[in-house]
Amino acid sequence: MTPREPILAFIVGPTGVGKTAVAVAAAEALDAEIVNVDSRQIYRRLDIGTAKPSRAEQRRVRHHLLDRIEPEEVCTAARFATMFREAVDDLVARGARALAVGGAGLYVDACRKGLHPLPPADPAIRLRLEDETDSLGVEAMHERLAGLDPETAARVGPRDRQRIVRALEVATITGRPMSAQLKGPAEPACDPATPLVYLARERRDLYARIEERCRAMVEAGLVEEVRLLLENGLSTRAPGLKSVGYAEWVAFHEGRIGRGEAQERFERNSRRYAKRQETWFRNRHPDRIEIPIAPADEPGAIARRLLEVLNRSEGELPLDTPPRAS
Repeated sequence: MTPREPILAFIVGPTGVGKTAVAVAAAEALDAEIVNVDSRQIYRRLDIGTAKPSRAEQRRVRHHLLDRIEPEEVCTAARFATMFREAVDDLVARGARALAVGGAGLYVDACRKGLHPLPPADPAIRLRLEDETDSLGVEAMHERLAGLDPETAARVGPRDRQRIVRALEVATITGRPMSAQLKGPAEPACDPATPLVYLARERRDLYARIEERCRAMVEAGLVEEVRLLLENGLSTRAPGLKSVGYAEWVAFHEGRIGRGEAQERFERNSRRYAKRQETWFRNRHPDRIEIPIAPADEPGAIARRLLEVLNRSEGELPLDTPPRAS
């Protein structure tokens, strides 16, 4: 790793695997900071449902890319990669280093592997396409995409609403299929050889942790957080509220489902999201360094194993202090 490359590693894994606690312990030992690579923690006011690092964790380690945009705004992978590059420039200017931490596979790839230049989102076109998706259904929009851009449609699942709408938006703005525009050179925001460490838990353990975390979020005030957001004027159509943990409780507050069903959907959709994340990283990152985690493993012990694998991968990394056994 060159002296100017401040990103020591990407620490990734599915929701609920324990990335935050491990990364904070490892960053302390490395005298490093953390750059969040999370598609939801970038939003202001969405705190409980995004499992943002606690105030205590943020005091222990400096974090980047938290609370950067409003929930009404669209955050594309390209926009996120631009903000990630700005964070990297800041680290370089200060001679600092960081761990990039998150589970948003598309955003991780946008930063580590690079993106092909595509037009920014057009709010008017995006809203029209979202309305059409609501009225016609996501499968019908996928059929439309297949007519305009069969190559992209073959890559995108028929129920992947976000990517279908984005591909249609790009084709509408440019008059050219997205697949034709993805054949140029990509532009990574950091060294593509930066190690990617994947934290893995056995499926039963992971799902139990997810269900426990969902219940803990509700006990911590997630339902009230959503109610206050809506009462303060945030539209139910805001992009930030489309994600797991918010969409279910928006439906509850609108009276479309009961509290019990909202909780059930919250847990089920969180498990499904974790499974998609597992599939993404395991299929797209054969170069990953995988660290298996047992149910009884503590964050400090996992962090020590993380540092050991990074040392083997990158050579000796100077440590400040041993990771806390928190």
